[in-house]
Amino acid sequence: MVIVATDSAADFELVELEKMNVVHMPMSVSFGEDHYLENISITKDEFFNRLESDPKFPKTSQPSPSLFEDLFLKAKENGDEVVYLPLSSGLSGDYQTAMSVYNTVGYEGIYVIDTLTCTGGQRLLVEEAVRLRDQGKSGKEIAEAMESLKTKTEIYTAMDTLEYLYKNGRLSNVEFYIARLGHIKPIMHCSANSQGKAEIVSKHIGLQKAIHYIVERLSVQEPDLRFPIYVMYTKVKENAYKLADKLREAGYDIKDEQLIPVGATVGAHIGSNACAIAYIKK
Repeated sequence: MVIVATDSAADFELVELEKMNVVHMPMSVSFGEDHYLENISITKDEFFNRLESDPKFPKTSQPSPSLFEDLFLKAKENGDEVVYLPLSSGLSGDYQTAMSVYNTVGYEGIYVIDTLTCTGGQRLLVEEAVRLRDQGKSGKEIAEAMESLKTKTEIYTAMDTLEYLYKNGRLSNVEFYIARLGHIKPIMHCSANSQGKAEIVSKHIGLQKAIHYIVERLSVQEPDLRFPIYVMYTKVKENAYKLADKLREAGYDIKDEQLIPVGATVGAHIGSNACAIAYIKK
């Protein structure tokens, strides 16, 4: 049997993971001394409400090594294969932790893929891995397909504020205050070309111009329409509707179920009111 697993940064709902028979490794988030498991002991809405009201900046961390030990050792004992698709190593230590446990377990039936992506990009990889698993592909075949597909994932995010990147130490005082005074909406890009790191690639005055830039990216890096285009958002779904409407005007078939709420792991860095797209390019 092939086991497909991912972490909570992929932003699936628990019912979706259960339906697809995907193992879920929850990331954790902490506000001071209050600790939560993402999507288990704190919901997405609860997280963003607290993010906006709590003076303490949240800290996120990867799944416990014991979770990997349990999964990998059980697979080894049963002769199963595992394909694990974690958050990008450029954004988290999850991949490194899983690899450390893999090396300790010493079982070749485990495949840990550095996805070099997050949220909707992870989701695209997990869904394709599940499709291949259900076709009867082996863990090795699925892993090889994931290594190829991950090089084609693209994520563009229009952020409402740089406050959380600033609080996270990824932005200087000067950059933050200039952006705030100028009502700047930065565009964050994450792909294999950036080694799975999030980089600011453009800045715009107002959300509409930021959305226009994102939609234009699809003419530069054309999407492979065999895969869905996901529209993500943090807390405020109205911004996702605005982005989805512009994509539809550009000729892309965006269904309501392709609008995906982002959780704590990524949301802690981009804040509320952001909107984004994730897709597989040709």
